[in-house]
Amino acid sequence: MKILLQRVTSASVTVEQKIVGQISQGLLLLVAASPTDNQQTIDKLTDKLTNLRIFNDPQGKFNLSLIDINGEALVVSQFTLYANAKKGRRPSFTAAAPPDHAKQIVDNFTQKLKDLKIKNVQTGIFGANMQVALTNDGPVTIMLDSEEL
Repeated sequence: MKILLQRVTSASVTVEQKIVGQISQGLLLLVAASPTDNQQTIDKLTDKLTNLRIFNDPQGKFNLSLIDINGEALVVSQFTLYANAKKGRRPSFTAAAPPDHAKQIVDNFTQKLKDLKIKNVQTGIFGANMQVALTNDGPVTIMLDSEEL
């Protein structure tokens, strides 16, 4: 599982000119599943990202987590995080999970964030053509890869 997280002051996802998910301060989470991901993978990554100290304390230091600031989360599925562009000019996505498995992983990941009492958890629409808008705060952008944790 790969998650590209961006610390944001606001973010939204639009499908067919309708906003389907929107948050204020928190994390935009672009999420991609692999064929081997399971609940253990989800648990490991949700624990990591909700407790990652990437928000500023009053002195401007990275000392606060998403939980500490009572932040929000916008989850957007993005299989292209598994793109392999080593050969040719068209990326390969064979390392990404098949759609049925990926949807289940992303849904379970989203539910886990809700179970952890993240204030407001919003999503895009799996498999849809989505337009994502955000105001990256910092900017702070971090890649989490379950293979590296």
